[in-house]
Amino acid sequence: MKVGFIGLGNAGAKLAGSLLRNGIDLTVRDLDKEAAQGLLDGGAGWAESPKEMAEKCDLVITCLPSPSICAEVMEASDGLIAGLSPGKIWLEMSTTDEAEVRRIGALVEEIGAFPLDCPVSGGCHRAATGNIAILVGGDRSTFEQALPVLGAMGREILHTGELGSASVLKVMTNFLATANLVSLCEALTTTAKAGLDLNVVYEAIRISSGNSFVHETESQVILNGSRDINFTMDLVSKDIGIFDKIAQDLEVPLELSPLLVEIFKDGEQKYGSREWSSNIIRRLEDQTGIQVLAPGFPEQMVDDEEEIPGYEIKSKNSA
Repeated sequence: MKVGFIGLGNAGAKLAGSLLRNGIDLTVRDLDKEAAQGLLDGGAGWAESPKEMAEKCDLVITCLPSPSICAEVMEASDGLIAGLSPGKIWLEMSTTDEAEVRRIGALVEEIGAFPLDCPVSGGCHRAATGNIAILVGGDRSTFEQALPVLGAMGREILHTGELGSASVLKVMTNFLATANLVSLCEALTTTAKAGLDLNVVYEAIRISSGNSFVHETESQVILNGSRDINFTMDLVSKDIGIFDKIAQDLEVPLELSPLLVEIFKDGEQKYGSREWSSNIIRRLEDQTGIQVLAPGFPEQMVDDEEEIPGYEIKSKNSA
């Protein structure tokens, strides 16, 4: 199967790298060709337009920063839809709005091609090693056809139901991760202000939280001071904003979600939209006059688990 990949940002380049490392016949594209150079040097092909990529490939992946950019890539005169033909597959791996993925998915289906929304979860360090989790919404038979490609990029792969369901679940998990991040920042700042040894604080959080993902990743780069989690404040704002809008549309009276939206809007205004998301702790550091730092923590997270072929997991009560 010939696979195309559009969008070689923080996550996209790593996912595409897993495809290439696992022997997939890969064609890539990004507005910045320099972002593709390592993949091109490794043997990937290049497409001059999304249309050309769709014509060349059996399955095309998009991994883009916003729903509006995805719409442009898909619907422009030289976009993916213009090059798709019956039987081909489009995988949307961006974190996007479920209504938008369904809208574009309907256009893909009109051609006789098949859409899947496939957002990832687990952090860029796990995307780099092929151990990230992938949520997949869409037709079951299309999911099964795409599973070998998904398994080359990720470890645990969950079919979530109809098209768009994975996108809802992804922003839900990012909402939970953001809530955990903000609570972690408050816990670390308060214990630092109390004069506690932050290495001991870290261990106390670790043993009481069951080695949760957010704790194991965010807390370490926070305490190191790099705050480099490979994810930026504007992306957090986008994701939790999508989740909050879903709740508003459904008339669910959330209380925590709007507060998180406001916290990250404030963080963007103070420190810039492209600041690392973990540096949301600076709001507390600046107000308390202390720095939440401790020796012995890594500058970046590295996944040291062995890469294994990806596999489907099923919910507890699945047949």
